[in-house]
Amino acid sequence: MSASRTAFRLNQFSRQFARASPFRRPHGRRYQTTEATPPPPQSTLQRLWNSPVGVKTVHFWAPVMKWALVLAGVSDFYRPADKLSLVQNLALTATGAIWTRWCFIIKPQNLLLAAVNFFLGCVGVIQVTRILRWQQSVKNGTVAEVAQENAEDAAGTAKGIAKNPEAAAKNALQ
Repeated sequence: MSASRTAFRLNQFSRQFARASPFRRPHGRRYQTTEATPPPPQSTLQRLWNSPVGVKTVHFWAPVMKWALVLAGVSDFYRPADKLSLVQNLALTATGAIWTRWCFIIKPQNLLLAAVNFFLGCVGVIQVTRILRWQQSVKNGTVAEVAQENAEDAAGTAKGIAKNPEAAAKNALQ
């Protein structure tokens, strides 16, 4: 074994030992000094203006405009459930759920957009529930619908009696 090779192995061993030493000072790291000055304090309006989701960005104005959808959905609470569209309200529910989750994934996180999408999903869920309950009541039949059907049957019976009273009397006795 040559002398240079032995020295090379000894050098590698000493480097490994030095790396494992608890007293070793790390090389190549920078330390922050106290000479850096902090940025000047900003007012609330300056922070809102300079924010990555501030007033001068689409991240602010898109949720502001989307509140119109939430308000339109809330105004539909006063409409009868038979006048509402199930497909449209399912779309609002899905949009609210999907985009609420997406607002926490994107950078910068947009909490204003997450809030509006959450409420859009809530409005959609309420409307879908109203529509499905109305459809269920139609299938089972309500008191008013049963009364309407009975009135139609009674009208049909009265017309039959007026046309042929003798046959109606025979059917009634049987």
